[in-house]
Amino acid sequence: MEEHNDESSCNRAESSSETFRQTPEPDVKRKSLVREYAESILIAVLLAMVIRTYLVQAFKIPSGSMEDTLAIGDHLLVNKFIYGTKLPFGDKRMLSLRDPRQGDVIVFEYPEDPSKDFIKRVVGTPGDVVEGKDKKVYVNGKLYENTHEIHKEKEILPKEMNPRDTFGPVKVPANSYFMMGDNRDRSYDSRFWGFVSRDKIKGLAFIKYWSWDKDSFRPRLGSIGKLID
Repeated sequence: MEEHNDESSCNRAESSSETFRQTPEPDVKRKSLVREYAESILIAVLLAMVIRTYLVQAFKIPSGSMEDTLAIGDHLLVNKFIYGTKLPFGDKRMLSLRDPRQGDVIVFEYPEDPSKDFIKRVVGTPGDVVEGKDKKVYVNGKLYENTHEIHKEKEILPKEMNPRDTFGPVKVPANSYFMMGDNRDRSYDSRFWGFVSRDKIKGLAFIKYWSWDKDSFRPRLGSIGKLID
């Protein structure tokens, strides 16, 4: 009887020991779950940073300088790798697919305040001679026709007063671009502050993914998903 009791007591001790060892498992599982979530969030953040820095970035249009191509409240995606991925801590680029071309709508750092981003259309590329005469723009002596261009002011300002309607001729330096807004009479662009250097270009605007009309307080459904040309 005593041996039986000892064995039974031993079994109970072993059982109790097993129960004691199993008790922390839920905490271990919780820690493992928290770690998985933390790792997933970290990976997502890193991917978002890589995509935003090197591939695609979202921008919002705050002004009407590119009307009617781009309206106030349009949200765009900008291709950041087509002109080459800009390396951190420098101005060098790698894996460039092509250079900016005349007619491209691009986002760039405003030359007079790099903390601000501007969006305009490329009119002149390196080596081009650009000139404005009474609201008409000539590139290398030929009339530059932009189907998206609009004029909302009938008055023609003399060159001595303002370069808006008549300017130049100016030659675009190497690695630089002459930029203009499609809303020609209401755009602050290269006519006023000069050229945009290659290293200040952020990317090519290619699609509207959202558009909000604050005046009518509703989305512009016809603009969503529209390619920018």
